[in-house]
Amino acid sequence: MITLQHLDHVAIRSSHPDTSAERYRDVLGLELVRVPGWDPYPIMMMCGNQGIAIFPLKGLSENGVENMGRHGFDHLAFRVDKDSFTHAVSRFEEREISYHIQDHHYFKSVYIHDPDGIQIELTTPVIPLPAI
Repeated sequence: MITLQHLDHVAIRSSHPDTSAERYRDVLGLELVRVPGWDPYPIMMMCGNQGIAIFPLKGLSENGVENMGRHGFDHLAFRVDKDSFTHAVSRFEEREISYHIQDHHYFKSVYIHDPDGIQIELTTPVIPLPAI
């Protein structure tokens, strides 16, 4: 069984990522978190254990695929434990759902698309984040 722990983050593409981050911080009070090894992007804006990952409009996406330049919503991610991650991959294989896995150093993620093409990420911690 796949058990989702919580919504981990929503990813957006911005033509002005730093300005967007300032707005989320200064207007909404989200905390800017710079993760070592992830600079300059994504910019993580956190509210407790959930956040917004801000990526630039153009360039490579987090999975190394060329971003097509669309702005706005990119994907949503759910946090899972390691057992649920493994079970999810097995379920995708059983149902012949196309997926890809990416190592983000601190996290390991598996990506699928819903029937409308929206990218869904399941992410599990691999090693603890350093004190920030």
